[in-house]
Amino acid sequence: MTESKNDEQSWQVLAVGFSVLLGMILFFDFFSISITPKRNIPTRLTESASYSTDSEIGLRDAVLPKEGVELPVVWGDLGKRLMELGVIDADKLESLYAQRGGLDEETQRLIGANDTGSLVITEENANALLNLLWAFGLANENRILAEGPMMDPQYGGDAGRFASTGGWTLAAGSVMDHYNKHQLVTLTETQQELVELVSKNIYRPCCGNSTYFPDCNHGMAMLGLLELMASQGVGEQEMYQIALKVNSYWFPDTYLTIATYLEHQGISWLQADPKLVLGESFSSAAGYARILSEVDPVQSGGGGSCGV
Repeated sequence: MTESKNDEQSWQVLAVGFSVLLGMILFFDFFSISITPKRNIPTRLTESASYSTDSEIGLRDAVLPKEGVELPVVWGDLGKRLMELGVIDADKLESLYAQRGGLDEETQRLIGANDTGSLVITEENANALLNLLWAFGLANENRILAEGPMMDPQYGGDAGRFASTGGWTLAAGSVMDHYNKHQLVTLTETQQELVELVSKNIYRPCCGNSTYFPDCNHGMAMLGLLELMASQGVGEQEMYQIALKVNSYWFPDTYLTIATYLEHQGISWLQADPKLVLGESFSSAAGYARILSEVDPVQSGGGGSCGV
């Protein structure tokens, strides 16, 4: 009887011990799970990871394709004519680029021959194309330059006082000898109206003005590009698409940042509406400042200045 009682007590002890052990296992298993650090999810867009993940590298390629973007325009002999007219002085141009390692073969071709291929903009030639289109936009006769904000009395009534004119230091003689003076490309009334319409909807982050008020080099160059596209039959929607791609090469940090912002909003860069992105809400100085209040700026180290 005593032996049976002892056996029963032993089993009870073992059962209690097993229960305690099982309880400890479950407790520590639960405790381990409960204290495992969770993935750090940013509470604000500015707390997102640095611009180095695979998806973000992919985003950079979407905004700034390494192979460049083919523009739907033929440059032809415009560079040669700009040189012959003195809008671009050969000696001044050569002196400028001597400080930058010399003129590359592509730029030499664009100012010295009849180039019959489509223009292609890349990160490497973006600044050179900016200067060539600036010269063209400044010199080509167009009523935007004659009757638009550049000559409006409320802005001084003197087109020579702006960065897009005073900053063009590569002309032979006075820059105003060339401003709106040369019939390089003539637009039909329909084409002119298209340029005016589109130019009013394209902004640039270096200031608060649209291309219709081309008071800096980027605005004047974009005006020149719009004139070229209109003269060669490019439609409104394609104009916005191309303008956004070109602006992205001219302002890479800006548009990489805007693309990051859009991605946070669930909008793919390639699906974004070019007209909307180029508009005042995103691409003007004030619009971009609003973007910067929600995302950290991307620093790529690229892009050109507002001078030659």
